[in-house]
Amino acid sequence: MPEPERPPGDRPESLADLLGGRQGAVDATVPPVAFAIGWLAAGLWGGVVAAVLAGTAVAGWRWRRGDRPRSVLIGLLAVCVAALIALRTGRATDFFLVQLVSNAASGLAWTVSIVVRWPLLGVVVGAALGQRSRWRRDPALLRAYARGSWVWVASYLLRLAVFVPLWLGGQVVALVVARVALTWPLVAAALAVSWLVIRRSLPADHPGLRHPVVLFERDDVPAK
Repeated sequence: MPEPERPPGDRPESLADLLGGRQGAVDATVPPVAFAIGWLAAGLWGGVVAAVLAGTAVAGWRWRRGDRPRSVLIGLLAVCVAALIALRTGRATDFFLVQLVSNAASGLAWTVSIVVRWPLLGVVVGAALGQRSRWRRDPALLRAYARGSWVWVASYLLRLAVFVPLWLGGQVVALVVARVALTWPLVAAALAVSWLVIRRSLPADHPGLRHPVVLFERDDVPAK
Protein backbone atom coordinates (compact mmCIF):
# COMPACT_ATOMS: atom_id res chain seq x y z
CA MET A 1 0.00 0.00 0.00
CA PRO A 2 1.59 3.31 -1.05
CA GLU A 3 2.51 5.82 1.61
CA PRO A 4 0.00 8.71 1.83
CA GLU A 5 1.10 12.06 0.51
CA ARG A 6 2.20 14.64 3.10
CA PRO A 7 2.24 18.39 2.72
CA PRO A 8 5.72 19.70 1.83
CA GLY A 9 6.05 21.44 5.19
CA ASP A 10 4.82 18.46 7.24
CA ARG A 11 6.96 17.80 10.32
CA PRO A 12 8.11 14.26 9.34
CA GLU A 13 10.18 15.74 6.52
CA SER A 14 12.23 17.94 8.86
CA LEU A 15 15.96 17.19 8.69
CA ALA A 16 16.19 17.93 12.41
CA ASP A 17 13.75 15.10 13.08
CA LEU A 18 15.36 12.71 10.61
CA LEU A 19 18.93 13.31 11.78
CA GLY A 20 18.19 13.75 15.49
CA GLY A 21 20.79 16.46 15.73
CA ARG A 22 19.70 18.49 18.76
CA GLN A 23 19.80 15.95 21.56
CA GLY A 24 23.08 14.34 20.52
CA ALA A 25 24.71 17.75 20.16
CA VAL A 26 23.52 18.91 23.59
CA ASP A 27 24.68 15.67 25.21
CA ALA A 28 28.13 16.11 23.66
CA THR A 29 28.67 19.45 25.42
CA VAL A 30 28.11 18.20 28.98
CA PRO A 31 31.42 16.29 29.55
CA PRO A 32 33.63 19.11 28.16
CA VAL A 33 31.92 21.68 30.39
CA ALA A 34 32.37 19.35 33.37
CA PHE A 35 36.02 18.88 32.42
CA ALA A 36 36.66 22.63 32.39
CA ILE A 37 34.96 23.12 35.75
CA GLY A 38 36.91 20.25 37.31
CA TRP A 39 40.17 21.46 35.75
CA LEU A 40 39.71 24.97 37.09
CA ALA A 41 38.86 23.62 40.55
CA ALA A 42 41.36 20.78 40.95
CA GLY A 43 43.71 20.58 38.00
CA LEU A 44 43.95 17.91 35.31
CA TRP A 45 42.82 14.99 37.48
CA GLY A 46 39.86 17.00 38.68
CA GLY A 47 38.86 17.72 35.10
CA VAL A 48 39.23 14.10 34.04
CA VAL A 49 37.17 12.77 36.94
CA ALA A 50 34.45 15.38 36.38
CA ALA A 51 34.28 14.62 32.65
CA VAL A 52 34.07 10.85 33.13
CA LEU A 53 31.38 11.23 35.80
CA ALA A 54 29.43 13.59 33.55
CA GLY A 55 29.84 11.24 30.60
CA THR A 56 28.63 8.32 32.69
CA ALA A 57 25.60 10.31 33.86
CA VAL A 58 24.73 11.28 30.28
CA ALA A 59 25.13 7.66 29.15
CA GLY A 60 22.89 6.44 31.97
CA TRP A 61 20.26 9.01 31.15
CA ARG A 62 20.34 8.14 27.43
CA TRP A 63 20.12 4.44 28.29
CA ARG A 64 17.02 4.98 30.42
CA ARG A 65 15.54 7.14 27.68
CA GLY A 66 15.78 4.17 25.32
CA ASP A 67 18.69 5.14 23.08
CA ARG A 68 20.53 2.36 21.27
CA PRO A 69 23.14 0.70 23.52
CA ARG A 70 25.80 1.04 20.82
CA SER A 71 25.26 4.80 20.54
CA VAL A 72 25.35 5.20 24.32
CA LEU A 73 28.58 3.21 24.68
CA ILE A 74 30.30 5.05 21.83
CA GLY A 75 29.55 8.39 23.48
CA LEU A 76 30.92 7.22 26.82
CA LEU A 77 33.96 5.62 25.16
CA ALA A 78 34.81 8.90 23.42
CA VAL A 79 34.85 10.71 26.77
CA CYS A 80 37.05 8.03 28.35
CA VAL A 81 39.50 8.07 25.44
CA ALA A 82 39.72 11.88 25.60
CA ALA A 83 40.40 11.67 29.34
CA LEU A 84 43.12 9.04 28.87
CA ILE A 85 44.85 11.11 26.18
CA ALA A 86 44.89 14.16 28.45
CA LEU A 87 46.35 12.12 31.31
CA ARG A 88 48.90 10.52 29.02
CA THR A 89 50.20 13.81 27.62
CA GLY A 90 49.65 15.88 30.76
CA ARG A 91 48.05 18.66 28.70
CA ALA A 92 44.49 19.65 29.51
CA THR A 93 43.90 20.84 25.95
CA ASP A 94 44.54 17.32 24.68
CA PHE A 95 41.17 16.34 26.16
CA PHE A 96 39.83 17.97 22.98
CA LEU A 97 42.18 16.13 20.62
CA VAL A 98 39.57 13.45 19.91
CA GLN A 99 37.17 16.19 18.86
CA LEU A 100 39.74 17.68 16.48
CA VAL A 101 40.49 14.34 14.85
CA SER A 102 36.78 13.50 14.66
CA ASN A 103 35.94 16.74 12.88
CA ALA A 104 38.83 16.33 10.43
CA ALA A 105 37.81 12.74 9.67
CA SER A 106 34.15 13.69 9.33
CA GLY A 107 34.90 16.56 6.96
CA LEU A 108 37.03 14.24 4.81
CA ALA A 109 34.39 11.50 4.83
CA TRP A 110 31.61 13.88 3.76
CA THR A 111 33.78 15.30 1.00
CA VAL A 112 34.69 11.87 -0.35
CA SER A 113 31.04 10.80 -0.21
CA ILE A 114 30.09 13.73 -2.47
CA VAL A 115 32.90 13.01 -4.92
CA VAL A 116 31.92 9.33 -5.27
CA ARG A 117 28.24 10.30 -5.64
CA TRP A 118 27.12 8.78 -2.34
CA PRO A 119 26.54 12.03 -0.39
CA LEU A 120 26.23 11.16 3.28
CA LEU A 121 23.24 13.42 3.77
CA GLY A 122 21.35 11.23 1.32
CA VAL A 123 22.64 8.06 2.96
CA VAL A 124 21.48 9.15 6.41
CA VAL A 125 18.12 10.56 5.36
CA GLY A 126 17.49 7.70 2.93
CA ALA A 127 18.14 5.18 5.71
CA ALA A 128 15.87 7.09 8.10
CA LEU A 129 13.10 6.99 5.50
CA GLY A 130 13.65 3.30 4.69
CA GLN A 131 14.58 4.02 1.07
CA ARG A 132 17.89 2.16 0.99
CA SER A 133 19.54 3.46 -2.21
CA ARG A 134 16.39 4.41 -4.17
CA TRP A 135 17.14 8.10 -3.69
CA ARG A 136 20.32 7.66 -5.78
CA ARG A 137 18.23 6.68 -8.79
CA ASP A 138 16.56 10.08 -8.67
CA PRO A 139 19.00 12.55 -10.35
CA ALA A 140 17.31 15.56 -8.75
CA LEU A 141 17.51 14.10 -5.23
CA LEU A 142 21.10 12.96 -5.76
CA ARG A 143 22.11 16.46 -6.83
CA ALA A 144 20.19 18.07 -3.96
CA TYR A 145 21.73 15.79 -1.35
CA ALA A 146 25.21 16.48 -2.75
CA ARG A 147 24.70 20.23 -2.48
CA GLY A 148 23.25 19.88 1.01
CA SER A 149 26.20 17.75 2.08
CA TRP A 150 28.61 20.58 1.27
CA VAL A 151 26.97 22.55 4.08
CA TRP A 152 28.06 19.87 6.54
CA VAL A 153 31.59 19.83 5.12
CA ALA A 154 31.72 23.59 5.75
CA SER A 155 30.56 23.10 9.35
CA TYR A 156 33.42 20.69 10.08
CA LEU A 157 35.94 23.02 8.47
CA LEU A 158 34.62 25.92 10.54
CA ARG A 159 35.08 23.95 13.75
CA LEU A 160 38.65 23.06 12.78
CA ALA A 161 39.42 26.68 11.92
CA VAL A 162 38.36 27.67 15.45
CA PHE A 163 39.50 24.66 17.47
CA VAL A 164 43.01 24.15 16.09
CA PRO A 165 44.43 27.61 16.99
CA LEU A 166 42.89 27.38 20.47
CA TRP A 167 44.32 23.88 20.96
CA LEU A 168 47.77 24.97 19.80
CA GLY A 169 47.56 27.95 22.14
CA GLY A 170 46.59 25.86 25.17
CA GLN A 171 43.29 27.71 25.67
CA VAL A 172 41.22 25.21 27.68
CA VAL A 173 38.35 27.49 28.69
CA ALA A 174 38.15 29.01 25.21
CA LEU A 175 38.00 25.50 23.74
CA VAL A 176 35.05 24.65 25.97
CA VAL A 177 33.24 27.84 25.01
CA ALA A 178 33.93 27.14 21.33
CA ARG A 179 32.81 23.54 21.76
CA VAL A 180 29.46 24.65 23.19
CA ALA A 181 29.00 27.45 20.66
CA LEU A 182 29.89 25.25 17.69
CA THR A 183 27.93 22.18 18.71
CA TRP A 184 24.16 22.57 18.92
CA PRO A 185 23.99 26.10 17.42
CA LEU A 186 26.15 25.02 14.48
CA VAL A 187 24.24 21.75 14.06
CA ALA A 188 20.98 23.72 14.06
CA ALA A 189 22.37 26.10 11.44
CA ALA A 190 23.67 23.23 9.29
CA LEU A 191 20.29 21.47 9.49
CA ALA A 192 18.42 24.62 8.51
CA VAL A 193 20.77 25.63 5.70
CA SER A 194 21.15 22.13 4.23
CA TRP A 195 17.36 21.70 4.30
CA LEU A 196 16.99 25.03 2.49
CA VAL A 197 19.62 24.01 -0.07
CA ILE A 198 17.85 20.71 -0.71
CA ARG A 199 14.44 22.33 -1.09
CA ARG A 200 15.77 24.95 -3.50
CA SER A 201 17.73 22.37 -5.48
CA LEU A 202 14.68 20.21 -6.19
CA PRO A 203 12.41 21.07 -9.14
CA ALA A 204 9.14 22.73 -8.21
CA ASP A 205 7.14 19.65 -9.27
CA HIS A 206 9.29 17.15 -7.33
CA PRO A 207 7.19 15.12 -4.81
CA GLY A 208 9.78 15.48 -2.01
CA LEU A 209 12.31 13.46 -0.06
CA ARG A 210 9.89 10.66 0.74
CA HIS A 211 9.03 10.03 -2.90
CA PRO A 212 12.13 9.56 -5.11
CA VAL A 213 11.43 9.75 -8.84
CA VAL A 214 13.18 6.52 -9.84
CA LEU A 215 14.37 6.67 -13.43
CA PHE A 216 16.69 3.66 -13.40
CA GLU A 217 16.37 0.05 -12.37
CA ARG A 218 20.02 0.17 -11.30
CA ASP A 219 22.33 3.11 -10.66
CA ASP A 220 23.82 2.87 -14.15
CA VAL A 221 21.17 1.13 -16.28
CA PRO A 222 18.07 2.97 -17.58
CA ALA A 223 14.74 1.30 -16.90
CA LYS A 224 13.11 -0.28 -19.96
